[in-house]
Amino acid sequence: MTDAVDAPLDPVRHPDAPGDLDTPRQDRISYGRPHRAVIMARGLGTRMRKAAEGVVLADGQAAAAAAGVKAMITLNDRPFLDHVISTLADAGYDQICLVIGPEHQMIRDYYDSQHTSRVTISYAVQAEPLGTADAIAAAESFAGEDRVLVINSDNFYPGRAVAQLAGVPASATLGFSKRAMIAESNIDPDRIAAFALLRADADHQLAEIIEKPAPEVVAAAGDDALVSMNCFLLTPRIFEACRRIDKSARGEYEIVDAVRWMVRHGERFDVVPVEAGVLDMSNRGDIAAMEAALGDKRIVL
Repeated sequence: MTDAVDAPLDPVRHPDAPGDLDTPRQDRISYGRPHRAVIMARGLGTRMRKAAEGVVLADGQAAAAAAGVKAMITLNDRPFLDHVISTLADAGYDQICLVIGPEHQMIRDYYDSQHTSRVTISYAVQAEPLGTADAIAAAESFAGEDRVLVINSDNFYPGRAVAQLAGVPASATLGFSKRAMIAESNIDPDRIAAFALLRADADHQLAEIIEKPAPEVVAAAGDDALVSMNCFLLTPRIFEACRRIDKSARGEYEIVDAVRWMVRHGERFDVVPVEAGVLDMSNRGDIAAMEAALGDKRIVL
Protein backbone atom coordinates (compact mmCIF):
# COMPACT_ATOMS: atom_id res chain seq x y z
CA MET A 1 0.00 0.00 0.00
CA THR A 2 1.14 3.57 -0.56
CA ASP A 3 0.36 6.83 1.17
CA ALA A 4 -0.15 10.21 -0.42
CA VAL A 5 2.92 12.12 -1.51
CA ASP A 6 4.32 14.30 1.25
CA ALA A 7 4.71 17.97 0.46
CA PRO A 8 8.37 19.03 0.21
CA LEU A 9 9.70 21.22 2.99
CA ASP A 10 11.85 24.29 2.56
CA PRO A 11 13.58 24.63 5.91
CA VAL A 12 14.94 28.01 6.92
CA ARG A 13 18.62 27.53 7.62
CA HIS A 14 20.74 29.76 9.79
CA PRO A 15 24.11 29.35 11.51
CA ASP A 16 24.45 28.12 15.07
CA ALA A 17 23.86 30.75 17.70
CA PRO A 18 26.75 30.92 20.19
CA GLY A 19 25.99 28.93 23.30
CA ASP A 20 22.89 27.40 21.71
CA LEU A 21 22.85 24.32 23.93
CA ASP A 22 19.77 22.75 25.45
CA THR A 23 18.79 19.57 27.23
CA PRO A 24 19.16 16.60 24.88
CA ARG A 25 15.76 15.36 23.81
CA GLN A 26 16.53 11.77 24.72
CA ASP A 27 16.51 12.90 28.36
CA ARG A 28 12.87 13.95 27.95
CA ILE A 29 11.47 11.41 25.51
CA SER A 30 11.44 7.65 25.67
CA TYR A 31 11.61 6.22 22.17
CA GLY A 32 10.05 2.92 21.20
CA ARG A 33 11.49 0.40 18.79
CA PRO A 34 12.13 2.18 15.48
CA HIS A 35 9.91 1.22 12.57
CA ARG A 36 10.16 4.13 10.11
CA ALA A 37 12.81 4.29 7.39
CA VAL A 38 13.75 7.07 4.97
CA ILE A 39 15.48 5.97 1.77
CA MET A 40 17.29 8.74 -0.08
CA ALA A 41 16.54 8.06 -3.75
CA ARG A 42 16.96 11.58 -5.18
CA GLY A 43 20.49 11.12 -6.56
CA LEU A 44 21.24 11.99 -10.16
CA GLY A 45 22.99 8.68 -10.91
CA THR A 46 25.69 10.40 -12.97
CA ARG A 47 28.10 7.45 -12.91
CA MET A 48 25.34 4.95 -13.64
CA ARG A 49 24.30 6.87 -16.76
CA LYS A 50 27.73 6.36 -18.34
CA ALA A 51 28.33 3.35 -20.56
CA ALA A 52 30.82 0.80 -19.25
CA GLU A 53 33.12 -1.09 -21.59
CA GLY A 54 32.18 -4.76 -21.85
CA VAL A 55 28.95 -4.40 -19.84
CA VAL A 56 25.77 -5.46 -21.61
CA LEU A 57 22.48 -4.80 -19.84
CA ALA A 58 18.99 -6.15 -20.41
CA ASP A 59 16.54 -3.64 -21.89
CA GLY A 60 14.86 -2.82 -18.57
CA GLN A 61 18.19 -2.45 -16.80
CA ALA A 62 19.51 -0.22 -19.56
CA ALA A 63 16.47 2.08 -19.39
CA ALA A 64 16.77 2.57 -15.62
CA ALA A 65 20.55 3.04 -15.86
CA ALA A 66 20.18 5.61 -18.65
CA ALA A 67 17.70 7.53 -16.49
CA GLY A 68 20.13 7.40 -13.55
CA VAL A 69 17.50 5.73 -11.35
CA LYS A 70 19.74 3.13 -9.75
CA ALA A 71 17.10 1.98 -7.29
CA MET A 72 14.89 0.70 -10.13
CA ILE A 73 17.49 -1.39 -11.93
CA THR A 74 16.19 -4.96 -12.08
CA LEU A 75 18.22 -7.57 -10.22
CA ASN A 76 16.98 -11.14 -10.30
CA ASP A 77 13.62 -10.01 -11.72
CA ARG A 78 12.97 -7.37 -9.04
CA PRO A 79 14.01 -3.70 -8.78
CA PHE A 80 17.01 -3.24 -6.52
CA LEU A 81 14.88 -1.14 -4.18
CA ASP A 82 12.59 -4.14 -3.60
CA HIS A 83 15.55 -6.05 -2.18
CA VAL A 84 16.35 -3.13 0.12
CA ILE A 85 12.77 -2.64 1.35
CA SER A 86 12.16 -6.36 1.92
CA THR A 87 15.30 -6.55 4.05
CA LEU A 88 14.19 -3.51 6.05
CA ALA A 89 10.86 -5.24 6.68
CA ASP A 90 12.78 -8.28 7.95
CA ALA A 91 14.49 -5.94 10.44
CA GLY A 92 11.18 -4.51 11.70
CA TYR A 93 10.73 -1.40 9.54
CA ASP A 94 7.15 -1.28 8.23
CA GLN A 95 6.82 2.41 7.31
CA ILE A 96 9.00 3.41 4.35
CA CYS A 97 9.42 6.89 2.87
CA LEU A 98 11.15 7.26 -0.48
CA VAL A 99 12.75 10.67 -0.99
CA ILE A 100 12.52 11.25 -4.73
CA GLY A 101 12.78 14.05 -7.25
CA PRO A 102 9.79 15.48 -9.13
CA GLU A 103 11.04 13.67 -12.25
CA HIS A 104 11.01 10.22 -10.65
CA GLN A 105 7.63 9.11 -11.93
CA MET A 106 9.11 5.66 -12.65
CA ILE A 107 9.45 5.01 -8.92
CA ARG A 108 5.97 6.24 -8.05
CA ASP A 109 4.30 4.32 -10.85
CA TYR A 110 5.94 1.08 -9.79
CA TYR A 111 5.21 1.27 -6.06
CA ASP A 112 1.71 2.66 -6.53
CA SER A 113 0.95 -0.50 -8.53
CA GLN A 114 2.32 -2.94 -5.95
CA HIS A 115 0.31 -4.83 -3.36
CA THR A 116 2.26 -4.76 -0.11
CA SER A 117 1.57 -6.84 2.99
CA ARG A 118 4.46 -5.90 5.27
CA VAL A 119 5.18 -2.24 4.54
CA THR A 120 3.45 1.03 3.76
CA ILE A 121 5.30 3.14 1.20
CA SER A 122 5.04 6.92 0.98
CA TYR A 123 7.03 9.60 -0.77
CA ALA A 124 8.70 12.89 0.03
CA VAL A 125 9.68 15.16 -2.85
CA GLN A 126 13.06 16.88 -2.74
CA ALA A 127 12.50 19.62 -5.29
CA GLU A 128 16.19 20.13 -6.09
CA PRO A 129 19.25 17.93 -5.45
CA LEU A 130 20.63 20.09 -2.65
CA GLY A 131 22.28 17.34 -0.62
CA THR A 132 21.56 14.58 1.85
CA ALA A 133 20.49 16.82 4.74
CA ASP A 134 18.04 18.55 2.42
CA ALA A 135 16.71 15.12 1.44
CA ILE A 136 16.11 14.23 5.09
CA ALA A 137 14.41 17.57 5.70
CA ALA A 138 11.88 16.70 3.00
CA ALA A 139 10.75 13.71 5.10
CA GLU A 140 10.02 15.63 8.33
CA SER A 141 6.25 15.19 8.18
CA PHE A 142 6.71 11.46 7.59
CA ALA A 143 8.91 11.08 10.68
CA GLY A 144 6.72 13.01 13.08
CA GLU A 145 7.95 12.39 16.65
CA ASP A 146 9.45 8.99 15.86
CA ARG A 147 13.03 8.08 15.22
CA VAL A 148 13.83 7.29 11.59
CA LEU A 149 16.38 5.06 9.94
CA VAL A 150 18.08 6.92 7.08
CA ILE A 151 19.91 5.05 4.31
CA ASN A 152 21.11 5.44 0.74
CA SER A 153 19.05 3.93 -2.08
CA ASP A 154 22.09 2.57 -3.91
CA ASN A 155 23.45 0.51 -1.01
CA PHE A 156 22.28 -2.85 0.32
CA TYR A 157 22.71 -3.03 4.09
CA PRO A 158 22.50 -6.51 5.69
CA GLY A 159 19.36 -6.86 7.77
CA ARG A 160 21.30 -8.38 10.67
CA ALA A 161 23.39 -5.21 10.82
CA VAL A 162 20.45 -2.79 10.60
CA ALA A 163 18.61 -4.74 13.32
CA GLN A 164 21.39 -3.91 15.78
CA LEU A 165 20.25 -0.28 15.84
CA ALA A 166 16.97 -1.20 17.54
CA GLY A 167 18.58 -1.43 20.96
CA VAL A 168 20.06 2.09 21.15
CA PRO A 169 18.21 4.72 23.22
CA ALA A 170 18.42 7.71 20.86
CA SER A 171 20.48 8.41 17.72
CA ALA A 172 23.12 6.08 16.35
CA THR A 173 25.09 5.07 13.30
CA LEU A 174 26.50 1.78 12.11
CA GLY A 175 30.27 1.58 11.83
CA PHE A 176 31.24 -1.12 9.36
CA SER A 177 34.66 -2.62 10.02
CA LYS A 178 37.11 -2.00 7.22
CA ARG A 179 38.09 -5.66 7.40
CA ALA A 180 34.53 -6.84 6.73
CA MET A 181 33.96 -4.20 4.07
CA ILE A 182 36.93 -5.48 2.10
CA ALA A 183 35.94 -9.12 2.57
CA GLU A 184 32.17 -8.93 2.11
CA SER A 185 31.37 -5.96 -0.12
CA ASN A 186 31.70 -5.52 -3.88
CA ILE A 187 33.64 -2.28 -3.45
CA ASP A 188 37.26 -1.90 -4.50
CA PRO A 189 39.55 -1.57 -1.44
CA ASP A 190 41.01 1.64 -2.86
CA ARG A 191 37.53 3.19 -2.79
CA ILE A 192 36.91 1.92 0.74
CA ALA A 193 40.13 3.65 1.83
CA ALA A 194 38.58 6.97 0.78
CA PHE A 195 35.33 6.50 2.71
CA ALA A 196 34.60 8.49 5.86
CA LEU A 197 35.80 6.97 9.14
CA LEU A 198 34.01 7.05 12.49
CA ARG A 199 35.72 7.63 15.81
CA ALA A 200 33.97 6.82 19.07
CA ASP A 201 34.90 7.63 22.66
CA ALA A 202 35.24 5.13 25.50
CA ASP A 203 31.44 5.10 25.93
CA HIS A 204 30.90 4.27 22.23
CA GLN A 205 29.60 7.78 21.57
CA LEU A 206 30.36 9.43 18.24
CA ALA A 207 33.39 11.68 18.62
CA GLU A 208 34.35 12.44 15.04
CA ILE A 209 33.49 11.75 11.41
CA ILE A 210 36.61 11.95 9.27
CA GLU A 211 35.70 12.57 5.65
CA LYS A 212 38.20 11.80 2.90
CA PRO A 213 40.81 10.63 5.44
CA ALA A 214 44.46 11.17 4.55
CA PRO A 215 46.47 8.02 3.72
CA GLU A 216 48.36 8.24 7.00
CA VAL A 217 45.08 8.40 8.93
CA VAL A 218 43.79 5.33 7.07
CA ALA A 219 47.03 3.47 7.74
CA ALA A 220 47.00 4.36 11.45
CA ALA A 221 43.41 3.21 11.83
CA GLY A 222 44.19 -0.21 10.38
CA ASP A 223 41.72 -2.96 9.57
CA ASP A 224 39.76 -2.27 12.75
CA ALA A 225 38.71 1.15 11.45
CA LEU A 226 34.97 1.80 11.38
CA VAL A 227 33.69 2.98 8.01
CA SER A 228 30.62 5.19 7.65
CA MET A 229 28.16 4.00 5.01
CA ASN A 230 25.37 6.53 5.70
CA CYS A 231 23.27 4.22 7.85
CA PHE A 232 21.82 6.40 10.62
CA LEU A 233 19.06 6.07 13.21
CA LEU A 234 18.02 9.63 14.03
CA THR A 235 15.77 11.30 16.59
CA PRO A 236 13.48 14.16 15.47
CA ARG A 237 16.23 16.59 16.41
CA ILE A 238 17.79 15.84 13.04
CA PHE A 239 15.29 18.21 11.46
CA GLU A 240 16.40 21.11 13.66
CA ALA A 241 19.96 20.25 12.70
CA CYS A 242 19.08 20.30 9.00
CA ARG A 243 17.68 23.82 9.44
CA ARG A 244 20.75 25.05 11.33
CA ILE A 245 23.62 23.98 9.10
CA ASP A 246 25.11 25.90 6.20
CA LYS A 247 25.99 24.55 2.78
CA SER A 248 29.21 22.59 2.51
CA ALA A 249 32.13 23.59 0.30
CA ARG A 250 30.53 21.74 -2.59
CA GLY A 251 27.32 23.72 -2.23
CA GLU A 252 25.10 21.11 -0.57
CA TYR A 253 23.48 20.51 2.81
CA GLU A 254 25.20 17.40 4.13
CA ILE A 255 23.89 14.78 6.54
CA VAL A 256 27.37 14.60 8.08
CA ASP A 257 27.20 18.28 9.05
CA ALA A 258 23.72 17.80 10.53
CA VAL A 259 24.97 14.85 12.60
CA ARG A 260 27.93 16.92 13.80
CA TRP A 261 25.52 19.66 14.85
CA MET A 262 23.49 17.15 16.87
CA VAL A 263 26.59 15.86 18.65
CA ARG A 264 27.79 19.39 19.43
CA HIS A 265 24.42 20.20 20.93
CA GLY A 266 24.30 17.30 23.33
CA GLU A 267 22.56 14.55 21.35
CA ARG A 268 23.41 11.04 22.48
CA PHE A 269 24.86 9.39 19.38
CA ASP A 270 25.97 5.77 19.65
CA VAL A 271 28.39 4.14 17.24
CA VAL A 272 27.38 0.51 16.73
CA PRO A 273 30.26 -1.52 15.29
CA VAL A 274 29.35 -4.32 12.89
CA GLU A 275 31.35 -7.01 11.17
CA ALA A 276 29.54 -6.90 7.86
CA GLY A 277 29.95 -5.54 4.38
CA VAL A 278 27.67 -3.26 2.36
CA LEU A 279 26.92 -3.82 -1.31
CA ASP A 280 27.16 -0.77 -3.53
CA MET A 281 25.63 -0.04 -6.92
CA SER A 282 27.34 3.03 -8.30
CA ASN A 283 27.93 2.15 -11.96
CA ARG A 284 26.93 -0.37 -14.60
CA GLY A 285 29.89 -2.58 -13.80
CA ASP A 286 28.39 -3.26 -10.35
CA ILE A 287 25.13 -4.77 -11.62
CA ALA A 288 26.28 -8.34 -12.31
CA ALA A 289 28.10 -8.56 -8.99
CA MET A 290 25.04 -7.26 -7.17
CA GLU A 291 22.82 -9.86 -8.82
CA ALA A 292 25.18 -12.63 -7.79
CA ALA A 293 25.51 -11.37 -4.22
CA LEU A 294 21.79 -10.91 -3.65
CA GLY A 295 20.92 -14.32 -5.06
CA ASP A 296 17.36 -15.55 -5.26
CA LYS A 297 16.14 -14.66 -1.79
CA ARG A 298 12.35 -14.32 -1.65
CA ILE A 299 11.19 -10.70 -1.71
CA VAL A 300 8.08 -9.75 0.25
CA LEU A 301 7.05 -6.10 0.53
